Amino acid sequence: MNPIVRIQPRSADLGDGMLVRRTLPNRQQRMIGAWCFLDHAGPVDFDPGKGMHVGAHPHIGLQTFTWLIEGEVLHRDSLGNEQIIRPGQVNLMTAGHGIAHTEDSLRDGDRLHAAQLWIALPPEHKDCPPAFDHYAELPRWREGSAELTLLAGRYGERTAAARIHSPLVGIDIACDSPSELTLQLDPGFEYGLMPLVGDATIDGETIRADELAYLGKGHSELQLSLPAGARVLFLGGEPFEAPVLMWWNFVGFSKADIAQAQTEWEQGAARFGTIGDGQAPRLVGPPLPWRNGD
Repeated sequence: MNPIVRIQPRSADLGDGMLVRRTLPNRQQRMIGAWCFLDHAGPVDFDPGKGMHVGAHPHIGLQTFTWLIEGEVLHRDSLGNEQIIRPGQVNLMTAGHGIAHTEDSLRDGDRLHAAQLWIALPPEHKDCPPAFDHYAELPRWREGSAELTLLAGRYGERTAAARIHSPLVGIDIACDSPSELTLQLDPGFEYGLMPLVGDATIDGETIRADELAYLGKGHSELQLSLPAGARVLFLGGEPFEAPVLMWWNFVGFSKADIAQAQTEWEQGAARFGTIGDGQAPRLVGPPLPWRNGD
């Protein structure tokens, strides 16, 4: 097996005690297949009157993928969707040409634990119409004392319902007691594993909580050991061919496309629509690091 590349998280406090650890993108590894963004949020017990409240913000060229472990979150978007996501469920928002949304704790003072991921859309789908899907039921099975949940893509004979546009896989693995697993891999995929709770041991090498282990490609199986109470996120995908540019909440293939999207958001253009009554606070992106497009 190739040497494991260890990626340390960058931490950010989003306010009200909401700590996020980000491992993708990173200078060491920008993507795992089409997975191009990974935030681990919580677990956090909010104080009374406090919660997660993310104001209106735009996206292009990607799919936001929310995996909720604890708590309840209200999603609202400019297509008119309002959806509560609960533990064990997935929200998948396809930005395509452009969409805006907000995310709020359903009740302040509650506990929250989630993984927020992005999937880069391939060039032929980057400008597709925006869409939103909610998945309340996911494929689940047990291997020994571990429960596996297929979040996206295919694994063995199982296929997740999430509508994606690139060959990839996402699996949540949780166990109540110590567990030994052998994961079957596609040699054409690259893979990464991030412990969300507790540590994990990959082929005898310990990976700490919130540390992303990039495994590369060319492997057919992986030996995984987990202690009692551990939970890990396992991601894989076919290496993404097109070079991807990411800035703020945008994914694209040229500086010009991203600059145009940011300008239209700042000007309140119809491209991103309106969320509800339009009264939600609007987030402002950082200044672009370039003056013009390409």
